Amino acid sequence: MVGPTEPGAAFWVRAPGVGEIRPGPRPEPEAGQVRVRTLRSGISRGTETLVFTGSVPPSQYQAMRAPFQEGDFPGPVKYGYLNVGVVESGPADLRGRTVFCLYPHQREYVVPASAVTPVPDGVPPARAVLAGTVETAVNACWDARPLVGDRITVVGAGMVGGSLARVLAGLPGARVTLVDLNPARAELAAALGVDFAAPERAPDGQDLVFHTSASSDGLALALRLLRPEGEVIDLSWYGTTPVRLPLGEAFHSGRLSIRASQVGAVAPARRGHRSMGERLALALELLRDQAFDALLSGESTFEDLPRVLPALVGGQLPALCHVITYDER
Repeated sequence: MVGPTEPGAAFWVRAPGVGEIRPGPRPEPEAGQVRVRTLRSGISRGTETLVFTGSVPPSQYQAMRAPFQEGDFPGPVKYGYLNVGVVESGPADLRGRTVFCLYPHQREYVVPASAVTPVPDGVPPARAVLAGTVETAVNACWDARPLVGDRITVVGAGMVGGSLARVLAGLPGARVTLVDLNPARAELAAALGVDFAAPERAPDGQDLVFHTSASSDGLALALRLLRPEGEVIDLSWYGTTPVRLPLGEAFHSGRLSIRASQVGAVAPARRGHRSMGERLALALELLRDQAFDALLSGESTFEDLPRVLPALVGGQLPALCHVITYDER
């Protein structure tokens, strides 16, 4: 009999709003595969809380599948994609290496060797769980193609917004502002090396605005902050929530644009020139930057996951990137 502390144990959403850890046998790799023992996994708060609450629209069930998802929406489903572990079995060049994989929350797992990306030296496992989020930020920059000296605002200081702000902070001459309703996010902005503003004080006349708050008010604000012929890049995933926009204001007269950015494919500006593997490797290289540690806002054990996700959904556990820890051996 195996239990939740066994190597194959994994977190499942049994039904909307109900999570559980299911036992499983220790997986054994075949030729061309690796067995990974998880060190840390991260909760992608926006997407995973939508999955946990059963808020993925039926029309998006296929598009929203994670690479190693088991089960189907709305549940039972094993879902997640921010996993860092150590390779215990597999090709000699990977054995003993710390790697990132788009895998759910599970103690040990087997995947093709091509599905893991080595974590650079100097990037600790907890920070490395941000790789999928920083990869989203890289893709958004490839979509938007910001220019030197641009005035740029990021609306929404969550995991994605914060990662994006830090990536944009490296653009020479750019003035980057992070906007959020929560005044405590000013400390985060300072740690990321960008300006902060409450929505009512956000600078207008922006060349480019990224929207990550997943709210109608946030998207409306993003449009109001643009200069004429400016563009909003929307990274938000709204699930089943309707979105209302004031398109009767300056949207037409200002010739404003809204464009979606989504990490499921390489941005058109780089498609054919960069692979998804190269994009992920770039994100991990960027995570050598210690400033990203400001996005790691808490830790819980793997056994606590069934209680952690309801607390995140209900707001009792405020978090940016909440890290899940596993027994060290």
